[in-house]
Amino acid sequence: MNTGSADPATLLRLMWLASPALPVGGFSYSEGLEAAVEAGHVHDEHSAGSWLLQQLQITLARADGPIVAQAARAWRGHDLTRIEALNTWVRTSRETAEMRLQAEQMGRSLVAWLENGEQAGDPRIAQAAALAPAPTWPVVFALATVLAAADEQAALLSFGFGWAENMVQAAMKAVPLGQSAAQRMLSRLAGALPAAVQQALQCEEGQALAFAPMLAVLSAQHETQYSRLFRS
Repeated sequence: MNTGSADPATLLRLMWLASPALPVGGFSYSEGLEAAVEAGHVHDEHSAGSWLLQQLQITLARADGPIVAQAARAWRGHDLTRIEALNTWVRTSRETAEMRLQAEQMGRSLVAWLENGEQAGDPRIAQAAALAPAPTWPVVFALATVLAAADEQAALLSFGFGWAENMVQAAMKAVPLGQSAAQRMLSRLAGALPAAVQQALQCEEGQALAFAPMLAVLSAQHETQYSRLFRS
């Protein structure tokens, strides 16, 4: 898709979904970055940028990105059985309690946002709310992009850039870093995002891969970290 020719309302909706101001609490999570700082793996602009670039490749391009794309197809096709399976995959592939709780909390919060939006009467929103034991962030984000009439490439660019902005903000606080360094990091991530999106789009059904052992160890350690700013 050439996003430059997309409907302006769709583009604005995707910008809204990617915004750190979206009331889903994304700013309160570092996704293991805070624990990586505590362990000394991340200590300056370069190491923080490299860490996030690797996370983009390992988690978004191989796991959450493919799930967003596949869930979008299922929402368009009103395939609730497939949606339930993808939602279960997200929950069971989270390797720590805090990662699972993040996916569930942000998913519930996005459902609440959709319930108060202009398309609140769409039955798929109620179906998302009813996902047991909780709707998850990638699956509900996919629904939000479908309701915005976005294609999968644009949806994943929005998803990825929203993640990048939240993570750079987390790095500013946890490392800590200044605003200029954060903008340079965001530029690195934005430059790598289109290729990561293409990789996610090429992932076949059932081939999403959740395997980030160091991140899982750091997340588990973060759950009992003595002093911390973030919920993950």
